[in-house]
Amino acid sequence: MKLKRVLKWSVITMFFALVLSILVGFIAYFRSTNECDVRSAPPTHPMRAIRFCEYGSTDVLKFEDVEKPVPNDDQVLIRVRAASLNFVDPGLMRGPWPLRLMTGLRKPERTRLGTDVAGQVEAVGKNVTLFKAGDEVFGVTRSSIAEYACARERALVIRPANVTFEQAGSVAWAGFTALQGLRKGKIQPGQKVLINGATGGVGTFAVQIAKSFGAEVTGVCSTGKVELVRSIGADHVIDYTKEDFTKGDQRYDVIFDNVNNHSFSDRRRVLTPNGICVLAGIGGAGLHPGMLGRVVGILRADLLSRFVRQKFVRYGTKTDKEDLKLLSDLMQTGKVTPVIDRTYKLSETAEAMRYFEEGHARGKVVITVEQGEQGSLGL
Repeated sequence: MKLKRVLKWSVITMFFALVLSILVGFIAYFRSTNECDVRSAPPTHPMRAIRFCEYGSTDVLKFEDVEKPVPNDDQVLIRVRAASLNFVDPGLMRGPWPLRLMTGLRKPERTRLGTDVAGQVEAVGKNVTLFKAGDEVFGVTRSSIAEYACARERALVIRPANVTFEQAGSVAWAGFTALQGLRKGKIQPGQKVLINGATGGVGTFAVQIAKSFGAEVTGVCSTGKVELVRSIGADHVIDYTKEDFTKGDQRYDVIFDNVNNHSFSDRRRVLTPNGICVLAGIGGAGLHPGMLGRVVGILRADLLSRFVRQKFVRYGTKTDKEDLKLLSDLMQTGKVTPVIDRTYKLSETAEAMRYFEEGHARGKVVITVEQGEQGSLGL
């Protein structure tokens, strides 16, 4: 009898917990909203920007007037000259359900795109000491695909004179991902390093940064991109349409895997006994076939590597002032040159996103910003 009572109350408790969870989720869903739902007067100090009020395809991107931001005491107001698209942007726009737990269940809480930025300082907060109006800077901020953006002082550095605004506006997030991933692989001079996925935004930085560290670099790409990979300094290039790098005789100290389209055992085979495979990406931007399988593969490789000598490591990209300075120095000395595939005007961001989501960009896709730009998305 006692067991029956325990089972009875367990079932009742689970039932009410389920009902409560559904109720909480229902309330959270319909309460999730954004600034677009707030009816207000036209902006007092308008600027042009890209905004999306609903989740969806590129059709949700609107080129419209929004309020010009005002820097707080620790921020810099930047007149944006260039920004770029990154892996996270299509996800924020489309809002796949797992991501909505963080970005808003029904509607996106964050309605603007862009994290990389390059431009001119227009104003500074009272606590800012490193920059002044007129300085040309690049780095990281939020909502950079607009005429103006505010950034923290510690997220910016001065733009090198030999680097264009378009190049500077393409660096930060992809550069951080490549640099921090190679560090996670404990890269050393003289090591043999393979970059799988060597021609995207992250891959083109990874090839050049690995070379700057003194590594012998092999890049993996498709036939049409072989010359590009050679041109940015790769010592060897493997055309994956003709050869599978996991079937060759070469062994690598570090694999920077920006695609994760091979099995755990296949990659172990081409690692040296103490080799490290850096699980950097899943190949391409936005939602694409095989994406879920590659995510599962990353988690599986991370788990299985705990039981073998070789290591498969995950990491999260983070903003770092010293890393930004290093990337600036590498560009200033000519060791790293950002690869830009295409540039689009601010009003053409939807077209840029459509191209970016195809996943075949050779380097970065950049948005250039001209003050007072007029036009529509041209859908």
